[in-house]
Amino acid sequence: MPEPRHAAGVPLFNAIGRLGLDFITYLGEVALLAGDTATSLVRGKLRPRLILAQIAETGYRSQPVVIITGAFTGAVLAAQAMFQFKPLGMETGGGALVSVAMLRELGPTITALMLAGRVGAAMAAEIGTMKVTEQIDALRSMDVHPTDYLVTPRFLAMLIAMPLLIAESAGFGILASNFIGTGVFGVNEAYWLAQMGKYTDLPDIVIAMVKGLVFGILIVVISCHQGLKANQGAVGVGRGTTRAMVYSSLAILIVNFFLTLVMNILFPTGAAR
Repeated sequence: MPEPRHAAGVPLFNAIGRLGLDFITYLGEVALLAGDTATSLVRGKLRPRLILAQIAETGYRSQPVVIITGAFTGAVLAAQAMFQFKPLGMETGGGALVSVAMLRELGPTITALMLAGRVGAAMAAEIGTMKVTEQIDALRSMDVHPTDYLVTPRFLAMLIAMPLLIAESAGFGILASNFIGTGVFGVNEAYWLAQMGKYTDLPDIVIAMVKGLVFGILIVVISCHQGLKANQGAVGVGRGTTRAMVYSSLAILIVNFFLTLVMNILFPTGAAR
C-alpha cells in the first residue's frame, strides 16, 4: 500500500521539533546554572584566593591579546575613515568616529569575542577535565558545592576584569587611531581631539561597561555549563571546549544586537543629543 504524500515531510518536521526541544532544554540548563550561581553569590562561601587566581588568569594574562586587538581595530577603523572622509574634507571627524565606535560597539564586542576564545575555552576545558576524571564528584563527597568552588570565583573574576579589559581595548584603539589620523594622514591634532571630545560623552562609557558585564556573564555561564556537562572522556572535553567558544561567540553577537537597540534609545549618540 503506498504511503501518504505528507509522510515524506515527517522526518524533517521531527528533526526541526527535536532541534527546538534541544534548544529549549539547553536554555533551561543554562538558566538553572545562572540561578545557582546567583544563589551562591548570596549564600555560598566566597573564596578570595580562588577569585584572585581567576582575576589573574582572566584579566592579567589576557592583556596582550586585548591590547593588540584593540589597537589594530582602532587603527584600521581610523584608516578606513580617512580614506572615506578625506575626499569630502571631513578628516577631523575620524577621531569622533573611532572613539564612539570603540566605546559603543567594537571595544566591548571584540574584547568579548577574544575572551570567549581564550578564557571561555579554558574554563570549559578545565572544568570538563575535572568532570570526566570525577574530581567534581569528589568535591560533592567533601560537601563542597561545585558551583561555589568552580563557577562563582570565575564569575566574580570576570565581572571585575571585563570592564577593565574593555577600557584598555578602547583606550589603545583610540590612541592608535590618533596616531594614524594625525601621524600618517597629517590631520591637525587639535581639531582631531576637539571633534573627539565633542561627540564622546559619559553615556558612551556607560554603554561599554554595561555591554562588557553582560558579555562576561554570558561567557562564564555558557563555558562553565559546557564543562559541567562534559562526558565521554577526552573527546567530550574537546567537544565541550569547542561548543563553549562557539556558543559564547554566537550569544555575544546576538545579545549585542538587542543591547545596541536598547542602549541607543536610552543613550543617543552625541550627534543626536
